[in-house]
Amino acid sequence: MGRLILSDSQQTKHRRYRNGAFRRFQEVTLTHLQSIASNYNLSYNIDARFWSLAQESRAIALAVNQSQAAVQGDLGHLKTWMQKTWRRSRKVDSRLRALSAALSQRSKQCTRERKKQEAQRAALSGLALDVRALQDMLARLTPLVQSQGARLAALKGQLQVAGPGTTAPGLTPAQPGPPSPSSPKPQGDRQALRTLPEPGGRPQDFAGHLPGTREPPDPGSQRAWPPERLGEICNMSPVLIFPNASTENVVFLSPSFLSGLQALSVCSWVRMASGHLGTLLSYATEENDNKLVLHGRDSLVPGSIHFVIGAPAFRELSLQPLLDGQWHHVCIIWTSILGRYWLHRDRRLVATGSHFREGYEIPPGGSLVLGQEQDSVGSGFDSSEAFVGSMAGLAIWDRALVPGKVSNLATGKELPTGAILTLANATSVGRFVQRVNCTCPELCP
Repeated sequence: MGRLILSDSQQTKHRRYRNGAFRRFQEVTLTHLQSIASNYNLSYNIDARFWSLAQESRAIALAVNQSQAAVQGDLGHLKTWMQKTWRRSRKVDSRLRALSAALSQRSKQCTRERKKQEAQRAALSGLALDVRALQDMLARLTPLVQSQGARLAALKGQLQVAGPGTTAPGLTPAQPGPPSPSSPKPQGDRQALRTLPEPGGRPQDFAGHLPGTREPPDPGSQRAWPPERLGEICNMSPVLIFPNASTENVVFLSPSFLSGLQALSVCSWVRMASGHLGTLLSYATEENDNKLVLHGRDSLVPGSIHFVIGAPAFRELSLQPLLDGQWHHVCIIWTSILGRYWLHRDRRLVATGSHFREGYEIPPGGSLVLGQEQDSVGSGFDSSEAFVGSMAGLAIWDRALVPGKVSNLATGKELPTGAILTLANATSVGRFVQRVNCTCPELCP
């Protein structure tokens, strides 16, 4: 097949056509490449933007997590503070109710005493009327007695005029005989006659002169015991020293009460090292964190202690002498029979009362601590409620000790048997609490 030969004009046209097509191809290619480059730049910018947004989102998420953690911590603190505030407000409410009940009881007692005083005044008024009636009767009898005396004097004169051996009309001569012990003794020719009391005189109180009678004792008087010398009082080991108000200064006694208590006696030697009374003892259960408390922090009167059994019931007891920084023996006794309680300080009975948790039973199985007040079982301590000082010879009985046993215990003569808890039951001693073995107070640090 032969080769196609084009003319010059055709070849020129063909070259022009090819050149135009190539230029169009170049333009299309360039446009396409420019579009590709533009799309690549856009994609790169999008990736960079996405990377920046991812970093910003991670930073925001980290900040949100930190904020959530801080908010959770603040909420936890706020919840704890609200729980403490609620517990304290509950205690305040319960104590206010107890105070209201005590004031109501006191008001009833004052009303009874006022009625009793009014009855006594009425009785005194009736007695005064009786005395006046007796005085009027004596006033009426006095002239009769005087007239009888005048008649006797006249008869005696007639006898003297008639002479010996004669008798006045209507009189029988007295037969001689032994004089009776009650007859008046002759003084010359006269007899000593007993004078009658004056009509207006005060009636004598014969009760004070009757045999077998005596003045009643003063109800407010107390038997004065001679003080013991400090060196004679021993048998106190061990001694627990609470040096400061740290919440870690707490002593746990275990086991606590193994059975319910309808009576108890808590006795201990105490020496205060601060200007206020802290918590000596706290017994808490899941039902109530104030089943048994000896607490001085919230007392209305400085130097007093709240004796709590099954809050909100409590009694306020005065222990002001304990603030002198010296050793003192304290014994608090309670029984559910008639709700009687007694406070002995240095073997002297300084307070007593009744109708306090009458018929109540302190339940077993709780947490018993010394030196701190529990807001929950085994925890919830507050430094403002801490005991600062020394404690020795603490013991608890499930019965009411009689005064003789308390006196022997306070003088170191005898430890009553049957104590259910002592300091030997201290299973956990706080960080700063010191346990020292010393026998007598003068040897204790």
